[in-house]
Amino acid sequence: MNKIAKIAIALIVCLMVGYSSSLVTRPSVETWYPTILKPSFNPPNWIFMPVWTLLYVLMAVAAGLVWDEIKKQNQEVKKALGFFVVQLILNAIWSYLFFGLKNPMLALIEIVLLWLMIYETYLKFLKINKTAGYLLIPYIAWVSFAGILNASIWWLNR
Repeated sequence: MNKIAKIAIALIVCLMVGYSSSLVTRPSVETWYPTILKPSFNPPNWIFMPVWTLLYVLMAVAAGLVWDEIKKQNQEVKKALGFFVVQLILNAIWSYLFFGLKNPMLALIEIVLLWLMIYETYLKFLKINKTAGYLLIPYIAWVSFAGILNASIWWLNR
């Protein structure tokens, strides 16, 4: 399988995770989310979909680039992609905890684990393919911001 096919498969997987998360998120954004207190730096709701779509595309390209190195660095690639899958699952779980269960505290605990897994994935990707590692930097930055936003929402609504 060539690099483009690997990136395409990773893109389908990442976008499916994003879509499934949106199924949990969308109803709460229209009902529960407008009723809770949010900090002054809370972005407008319309910004989340394009940002997450871009992040999922960058993540998919990064995963595809790492996957393409499997013949050269088999064990390292398998380990890195294992971390990638775990962080992707944690990414989906956060939406369920925050928007599905409407539990900012539980989501805050989980987003810390998510951030740590993203960071570990970044370090592993960087060793295999520098570009793949760099492609995860916007994701780390956004989840850092999301963690601060999540903590602020929890604090304001405790």
